[in-house]
Amino acid sequence: MAAASLAALVHTAPVATAHAPRAAVSCAGTNTISFSPGLALAAQRTRIDGSGAYRCLSTDPALRSGVSSVSGGGWNGCFFSDATTVERITWNTGERTTVVYRMGNVQQVAGQAVVVVVGRVVEGTFKGRTVASPGLQVTLDPLKCASKGGVELITGPSTLVIV
Repeated sequence: MAAASLAALVHTAPVATAHAPRAAVSCAGTNTISFSPGLALAAQRTRIDGSGAYRCLSTDPALRSGVSSVSGGGWNGCFFSDATTVERITWNTGERTTVVYRMGNVQQVAGQAVVVVVGRVVEGTFKGRTVASPGLQVTLDPLKCASKGGVELITGPSTLVIV
């Protein structure tokens, strides 16, 4: 459902012209994120690393996909997140985009990580644009929040919307 709504956003965006800024982009894909130490019931300082792969819709027909690396850290737990992450995206065109996410929310709902982050492009293609990246990453063992090691890895569908 979210992917359909995001696709509608791209289809209603104005067509780019030679003098207009680059078009909005809507992507769907998968992210895998690791937390060290793992997410626990109480928030603690954690390191975040990961990767993503996306298929995209854009009014720029050349831009069709991207891969990314994610890094960052902050205070994170199964019910609280206050972290800054950086996503470095390489598009199929060879162009690059660096996004800083300063506002984020990672919640464990029924054992699944619901991730909503909002950021800004700070470097490269789309510089200055706002980015939203909601997703649902699967926690393979929902009881891990209460375990000694916590939730160390989440993976699953994610979207990337640049407006």
